[in-house]
Amino acid sequence: MGESLRTYKVVTHGCQMNVHDSERLSGLLEDAGYVKADQGGDPDLVVFNTCAVRENADNKLYGNLGQLAPAKTRQKDMQIAVGGCLAQKDRETIVRRAPWVDVVFGTHNIGHLPALLERARIERTAQVEILESLETFPSTLPTRRESAYAAWVAISVGCNNTCTFCIVPALRGKEEDRRPGDVLAEVEALVGEGVIEITLLGQNVNAYGSDLGDREAFSKLLRACGQIEGLERVRFTSPHPRDFTDDVIAAMAQTPNVMHQLHMPLQSGSDSVLRAMKRSYRQEKFLGIIRKVREAMPDAAISTDIIVGFPGESEEDFEQTMHVVREARFTNAFTFQYSKRPGTPAAEMADQIPKAVVQARYERLIALQEEISWEENKKQVGRTLEILVAEGEGKKDDRTDRLSGRAPDNRLVHFTRPGEPVRPGDVVTVEISYAAPHHLLAEGPTLGVRRTRAGDAWEKRNAAPEAKPAGVMLGLPGIGAPAVAAAEPAGGCCSTD
Repeated sequence: MGESLRTYKVVTHGCQMNVHDSERLSGLLEDAGYVKADQGGDPDLVVFNTCAVRENADNKLYGNLGQLAPAKTRQKDMQIAVGGCLAQKDRETIVRRAPWVDVVFGTHNIGHLPALLERARIERTAQVEILESLETFPSTLPTRRESAYAAWVAISVGCNNTCTFCIVPALRGKEEDRRPGDVLAEVEALVGEGVIEITLLGQNVNAYGSDLGDREAFSKLLRACGQIEGLERVRFTSPHPRDFTDDVIAAMAQTPNVMHQLHMPLQSGSDSVLRAMKRSYRQEKFLGIIRKVREAMPDAAISTDIIVGFPGESEEDFEQTMHVVREARFTNAFTFQYSKRPGTPAAEMADQIPKAVVQARYERLIALQEEISWEENKKQVGRTLEILVAEGEGKKDDRTDRLSGRAPDNRLVHFTRPGEPVRPGDVVTVEISYAAPHHLLAEGPTLGVRRTRAGDAWEKRNAAPEAKPAGVMLGLPGIGAPAVAAAEPAGGCCSTD
C-alpha cells in the first residue's frame, strides 16, 4: 500500500565517527522511503545520533528531546529516535526520562533503524534495541553523503585502548578491522561517483592491522590509495602515538596523494599525567614522532588534542604540556577542560582540579597556541597553493564576495571569487596574501581554475531534482544487507567532545 513520503532530520553530536554513522542512517532512511526534510516545519522523523564523551552530553540530549515534546503532541505521527554512544550507555533510561521517544538503538545496530521505526508505528510502543557487538560494518550500509567531493571511509571500528578519561571503547567495543580489499573497493566506488578526497577513519586509525595480524597494514593501505586513479587527496584521523610507526611516516612522504597533514593527539605533555591517563607513550616519544614527521615532510601541518586539568595535574605537569606545545609548534590544537565522564576511572580519581585553576590554565594554553598558530600561518604568506573549493566553510563569503576551501595541508583559505564560475569540488590556484591564527586569505586574483569530476558531481547533485514516485513503507524492509559502500577529530580516546 503506497503512502506519502515521510520526511526526516538527523541531528549529530560528537566526532567524525558519528558523522560517518549519520550519513549511513540517512542512506538507510532514504532506502526505506523517507526524504530529507527542508528547513523549517516539523519533520515526520527526528533522529539524534548522540555522543557520551562530554559530561553534559545527557543534558544536551534531554534538553533537545524536551523541545520536541510539543511538536510530538501537535503531530501524532511524528517519530523520535535516539542512537549513538549515549543510547548505548543509557538504554531504557532514555525512554523513562522521555517517554515520547519511539526508538532507542545503539552503536552496533544502526542498520535496524527503519525496521524499529516501523515496528514502533505498528505496535504504538517504544522500541529499545541495544546489541553488545557489531552486527554489520557501518560502511557496508547505504549512505547519503553530505559532500559530493569528499567522503569518510571507516577502516575500523572500536578501540583496544583503556584511556582512563574515555568511555568510548566500552560503547563501541573492541577494534574490528575491515579487510583492505573491502576498503579499497569502497574508495574506488566513491572515486567513480566523483569523490576526489577521502579521509580514512578509525577510533585509533593507525592501529589498523592489529585485528588482521599485519602491523604494517595501515602504511600498505595508504600506499594502495596512491594507486587509485582520480583520487587526489587522502587524509586519516585519528592516530595514536603508541602505534605511529616509521613505515607510516614513509608512506605519507612517498605517496603523492597522501596529504602532509597529521592530527596527533597529545592529551598531556606530562609523563606522570600520561601514566595516569593510561596513555602508553611519554613526552620524549611524542616529540620524537613530531621530529621524524618534520624531517620527512618539512611542510607538514600537525594538529593535536590536549586536555587541561586532568585529576592530579600539578602546575609542573601543566608546564610540561606548555613545553611540548612550544616544541611541537602545532598548526592548531583542539583544547578541552577536563570534565568527568560517568563510568570512566578518571571520574573516581582523587585530586580533581578546582574549576578556577583549570580555567586559568586553559586560558594560558589557548593564548600560547593562538600565538604559535598565527606565527605558523604567517609562513604561508606568499606561497602559491591549490585549494579544493568547499561548501559552507566560509560563513562570511556572501558578504565579502569570497569563496573558501582547504589547502593540501587542510588549512582553511578564503579567496577572492574568480571571474569564471567555480563549484564546490573544483580546484583553484591562489597566492596567500594574509594570515590569521585560524585561516589564510588570498586577496589577489585567482591564478587558475581547474574544473573537476567532483565539481561535476556537485553540480549534478544540486540540479533541479526530478519528481520522485511516492515511497512504499513495508512492515519489515530488507535493510542492513551490503549495497555498496570533522571541527572535531575522530576517535574515541583521542576526541573529547
